[in-house]
Amino acid sequence: MPQLPAPDYPAEVRARLDADAKEVIARYPDSRSALLPLLHLVQAEEGHVTRTGIRFCAEQLGLTTAEVTAVSTFYTMYRRRPSGDYQVGVCTNTLCAVLGGDAIFDALKAHLGVGNEETTPDGKVTLEHIECNAACDFAPVVMVNWEFFDNQTVESAKRLVDDLRAGRTVQPTRGAPLCTYKETARILAGFPDERPGAVEATGGAGHASLAGLRLARGESGPARVGAPRGGVPQQDTPPHHDEQPPKRHPSSHDAPQKTSDSDPNFPAGPIAEEGEG
Repeated sequence: MPQLPAPDYPAEVRARLDADAKEVIARYPDSRSALLPLLHLVQAEEGHVTRTGIRFCAEQLGLTTAEVTAVSTFYTMYRRRPSGDYQVGVCTNTLCAVLGGDAIFDALKAHLGVGNEETTPDGKVTLEHIECNAACDFAPVVMVNWEFFDNQTVESAKRLVDDLRAGRTVQPTRGAPLCTYKETARILAGFPDERPGAVEATGGAGHASLAGLRLARGESGPARVGAPRGGVPQQDTPPHHDEQPPKRHPSSHDAPQKTSDSDPNFPAGPIAEEGEG
């Protein structure tokens, strides 16, 4: 049976966390709203949410440890056991899976010798499957400490984890440079990322993600069918002055379609209620 109540932090750690927690709680009109960032704060201290961290959050917010535990076990972003410096999440939801996510996840399990939510013996990498990374247009996607690594393959994913374990510099496809999981947790608690250039480097939306927005603004060029995966994309070469521009086939994903909003001849829904003339 675990020791009850949970042990407290050492005095110097407790004093530092007390000051941080006071800053976090002051952001909210209702102190209870600070629970999620406080859980990130204690996770930044030990790499996962411990019984001591739960006790700390409960005492700061006037909650019971049961109430804090209910929240910390509901969200998968809070770890329940020690984890690695780098959380490597492989999306295995539908689109990523069929484009290679399942193969990547299986290959990394064999390559690292770990299962889902398990950590390599050197403490560097924790592997997990992710239901969705919200980046379907870059599938298959791997995330490391919530930073994107797009359009992955089995071999590129193996190189990625090998570089992480060897301490080599790894650059995400987009977004801020990588930092350790504990450092990431402190940023998620709402404290500034003080690494030089890190804030300027953030920005997660890639070219494909913004295609719809450009189209809505009328900024997109002629819609085209995309090249097959691994194929050569079409080149935008301007025609000679006496040539006609090449004809392009509109893509159902990109070309504006007539809808009930754009075509009054085809309104949405039934014209009359069922049974009426």
